[in-house]
Amino acid sequence: VQLQASGGGSVQAGGSLRLSCAASERTFSNYGMGWFRQAPGKEREFVAAITWSGPRTYYADSVKGRFTISGDSAKNTAILQMNSLKPEDTAVYYCAANVRGARGARVTREYEYAYWGQGTKVTVSS
Repeated sequence: VQLQASGGGSVQAGGSLRLSCAASERTFSNYGMGWFRQAPGKEREFVAAITWSGPRTYYADSVKGRFTISGDSAKNTAILQMNSLKPEDTAVYYCAANVRGARGARVTREYEYAYWGQGTKVTVSS
């Protein structure tokens, strides 16, 4: 299984981007999808997650109110709508599959995920 993130690009502060994540196989087992990002010189960090049960969504404090995650469990796809972008949102964004059934605070932890995609670069200029 491979996950492919797409939709990155360059925008000015205040702009929007819509990231998509698609799996090469539509029927692999997972409990949801997550988005993480890695800025230059920094460690990868949690951005948002959706669990199919509910469904329920989770966000990092830094993106709450600006980013929205959605997804389709039947197709194993996820969307990250990013509005009011800031220069500090500049990073490579990765999607991954929640394969351990993580919920709550566990969805923020990288080791709960597998099938990491190659990432898509987002650049926000001031």
